[in-house]
Amino acid sequence: MEMLVRDAGGTAGSSPVISLDDRQGHDPVLSQKRMRVALVGNFAPRKCGIATFTTDIFERLGEHHPEVRLQVYALQDPAAPVAHQGVHAEIDRDDVEAYARAARAMNAQGIDALWIQHEFGIFGGESGEHVLALAERVAAPLVVTLHTVLADPSPKQEEITRRLAARASRLIVMSQAGRALMIERYDVDPARISIVEHGAPDRPLRLSATTAPGARKTLMTFGLLGPGKGLETAIEALPAIVARHPAVVYRIAGVSHPNELRRNGEAYRRGLEALAERLGVAAHIEWIDRFVGGDELVELLEACDIYLTPYPNLQQSTSGTLSYAAALGRAIVSTPYVHACELLSDVGGELVAPRDPTAIAEAVNRLLDHPDELEALQLRTYRRARKTVWRHFAANSKAVLEAAIAPENQPSLASRLATPSLAAFDALCDGTGILQHGRGVVPDRNHGYCLDDNVRALMLVSRVQWRDPGEELRRASPFASFLQHAWNGEARAFRNFMNYDRTWCEDVGSEDSNARAIWALGDTYALSRVAPLRDWALHAFDTYGGVALRFGSPRSVAFAALGAAAILRQRPDHALAREIVARGGDFLDRLLGGARRPDWTWFEAVVGYDNARLPQALLECGRLCGEAGWIEAGLGSLRWILDQQSAPSGQFRPVGSDSFGKPGDILPFDQQPLEAWAAVDACASAWEYGGKPQEGGDPLWLDRAGRAYRWFLGENDRGAMLADPALGICLDGVTPHGANRNCGAESLLAFQLAYYTYVDLIGRAGRSRRENAVTGSRD
Repeated sequence: MEMLVRDAGGTAGSSPVISLDDRQGHDPVLSQKRMRVALVGNFAPRKCGIATFTTDIFERLGEHHPEVRLQVYALQDPAAPVAHQGVHAEIDRDDVEAYARAARAMNAQGIDALWIQHEFGIFGGESGEHVLALAERVAAPLVVTLHTVLADPSPKQEEITRRLAARASRLIVMSQAGRALMIERYDVDPARISIVEHGAPDRPLRLSATTAPGARKTLMTFGLLGPGKGLETAIEALPAIVARHPAVVYRIAGVSHPNELRRNGEAYRRGLEALAERLGVAAHIEWIDRFVGGDELVELLEACDIYLTPYPNLQQSTSGTLSYAAALGRAIVSTPYVHACELLSDVGGELVAPRDPTAIAEAVNRLLDHPDELEALQLRTYRRARKTVWRHFAANSKAVLEAAIAPENQPSLASRLATPSLAAFDALCDGTGILQHGRGVVPDRNHGYCLDDNVRALMLVSRVQWRDPGEELRRASPFASFLQHAWNGEARAFRNFMNYDRTWCEDVGSEDSNARAIWALGDTYALSRVAPLRDWALHAFDTYGGVALRFGSPRSVAFAALGAAAILRQRPDHALAREIVARGGDFLDRLLGGARRPDWTWFEAVVGYDNARLPQALLECGRLCGEAGWIEAGLGSLRWILDQQSAPSGQFRPVGSDSFGKPGDILPFDQQPLEAWAAVDACASAWEYGGKPQEGGDPLWLDRAGRAYRWFLGENDRGAMLADPALGICLDGVTPHGANRNCGAESLLAFQLAYYTYVDLIGRAGRSRRENAVTGSRD
């Protein structure tokens, strides 16, 4: 479709043509890197402003920046379908599942960005809420152009705006007022908001020829007709204008708005016609009762002297019709709605009060009375609007897309693994244990301590190569003591949360926290190099381990089974550990068999946190109980969850915390470090048990473990370097906007523990390859 942009020179007998060379100093220097962007909105041949705008985006970026490959996902309205041509796909606006399917397709294709043209009325659901089913499922950076920013939204409109803003990497608005509203009304970070003014045709200026005797004077308004246009006020101004300038014609171009037609038919247009008849100005109105676009629209605009936008809604932040008229250098008489004020305030445009026909008549007559002033205003308006022409719009839009897509840093991964420092770890620790959270890198005492983090810290101590056993004991003691003190003998369970003043927040903690304590005890017994500490851990497991036989949560069962498996590998005759392992393997295997579907090889109808621990525990239980079926099921479910957590590029994409509690749905954000650590650990178990004995492990698992580990080091959906080995720090995950800049114990420990597992796995894989080389085996 050819739309609006075409250079045109003057023809013999036409009005004067002025060409202003404004090419220097406007277009930013942008890279030529190709990017693939999914573009969502109404699209031609649908006849509405958003469809025209989305089509213009597609064509103008294709013209000026072909390296930006736009894939159009056009909204289809079953109640008023159109025949789209050349679009990538359609989305049924009223089918919420269609938005989810589109999101899954975009994720599978590995798009670089999703760009949504947002207007409340074009998407399905209450106030267009179906758009969230798309926006919140796509992993690629989200860019949203807000065509309407409401100062007084309904509760649902506010919810949608806030959720879109929370998800978007970049928001595009078309006015300073829109940007201010998003900052002040919706609490959006100003750094994520860009102003890109509505695009417009790029044509030489044709000045009016109003000085000739008896020359016809043309006023014009175009667009979809409805009460919001305020055309009745302009018609009421015509008698006073015609009395002074009898050759005036008011051209009204456009069909009735589809929503107006559905509600009231042509009642609004018929009312306008009747009003013109009553006022005696019907002969001075030229109706163009069709949707006008392309070159015809440009020619109609160039042929008018004054453009009218008498809109009564002063909150309107964007008007495509105003942008076109200004770019073509028309003198404009308008009510002072937001877009008009910003566009015309510095050129001396005529702003009049809403619903005031006298003010419109006076402004129009003043310009027609003084042709020199009219032409001077046209020239000023044209110059002001040069920055909005399509080539500048395309360049500015590309810059926003690049800012959204470009990672916040470009980490260069070291060719070898660097052992993380313990500086950040030590900063979070005190005599009580390890604090839960930090504000940035500074410990936050307001949140105190928790058992979950302290038992993870105990596990880390067992993996670090200390100078001597005394150093290991000194480091481990606060965490072991915390675990011991957390036991509530009366309740026969562990507490979890502790205030900074060492008072407990509860009598009994979650099943997960209890299970992690049992896991850490088994881990300490298996890995500690301090014999008395190993003795303490075994005794504590014997004392507290019975709590695991009450667990009913899949992850709690898995955590406890991992701890019991660690003991059983050292003490095959340990009765309690064997009972926990046998119960855990049977429980998980039955869960997997009960919940499995052809497309859902998983233990539950939902995915949650620490997902890879479930197949890891089933693998460990199968190995120790001699259950080949459990091992096979564990490997199959691990492959499935890792496939769900892989981007098309192959990088690790953890299940986001937004997925929690959503059956059958996997959302990409927020991504948590625990998930990456769990994947590394599970792959290490799979490498140990999932390969043929003579091969020493399937290299698939070594590869998958490496991808999960490199997630910490920048190989993630936002290119965010989460971990800094020099400080031993890890940020709190990946959000749609990049890294969460805080650093808590959970994240730091997940990185540190993942490092030690991955290094150990690399070492075992290397030894296996060397041994195979000696024996003549090949992997």
